[in-house]
Amino acid sequence: MKVAVIGANGQLGSDVVRAFEARGDQVCQLTHADVELANADSVAECLRFLRPAIVVNTAAMHDVENCEQQPEKAYAVNALGARNVALATRDLDVPVVQISTDYVFDGHKGEPYVEEDVPMPVNVYGNTKLAGEHFVRSVNPKHFVLRTSALYGMRPCRGKSAHNFVELMLRLAQDRGKVRVLQSEVVTPTPTAQLANQIVALSRRDAYGLYHATAEGSCSWYEFAREIFEITNTKVQLEVAEPAEFPAKVARPSYSVLENQALKMQGLNRFGPWQQGLREYLGMRRAAILPVPA
Repeated sequence: MKVAVIGANGQLGSDVVRAFEARGDQVCQLTHADVELANADSVAECLRFLRPAIVVNTAAMHDVENCEQQPEKAYAVNALGARNVALATRDLDVPVVQISTDYVFDGHKGEPYVEEDVPMPVNVYGNTKLAGEHFVRSVNPKHFVLRTSALYGMRPCRGKSAHNFVELMLRLAQDRGKVRVLQSEVVTPTPTAQLANQIVALSRRDAYGLYHATAEGSCSWYEFAREIFEITNTKVQLEVAEPAEFPAKVARPSYSVLENQALKMQGLNRFGPWQQGLREYLGMRRAAILPVPA
């Protein structure tokens, strides 16, 4: 199968490429140099030339603070960009996989969100990603819209200046010996490798629709850090930070846990517990001899 991956050099995109290639698929790796997501003609011409059997769009404007400062650009990429991909894939009569986010919810529910819950974003990023969802779902009936949470992978996210949370914790432990982490935000840390495998599994089916796609279970950022240090036997003084220590510049949901209800109903859920995903990531990290980031 010929697969086009938009954002192929990103944190998720690079793992999506590997996952499809591992199954013998031909992958067209598209970066910003190949296609301008916010330009409908650029997207249409690129995909018409390639004629893929399926398109996976992992590209987005991810940095929450930048989205807040540049809402027009965020909308052009996250919403209209998703629409452009949906239009081009509809015209080619091929499926599209669109990656969305847990930030479409406000976090007030206090228990895992399912696909039927009404979204209520609290920031520009969440609003533009939700708009992208609506465009994809209304334009191309052959769609897989996947909401995910707290991604981390071997390759840094191109849209953010910082390392992923795992690498940040290991670096801070090495540099400072003491780390303070918030316990007030609850998420589901999800490895990009697991999400990539889930995307491949869906690509083999025509079970189109909206899906929540995260690792199983949930934890606070503090609990995530504690698990990182325990698995790696890192000697560090870990403490709970007060919310006022790290004042948020942008509103974020304090609870954004997703339940993979639709995947489970289809018998397609490929995710294990978040702790297992972390162990797998750290194992790949050791195999790659990845140094603690400077």
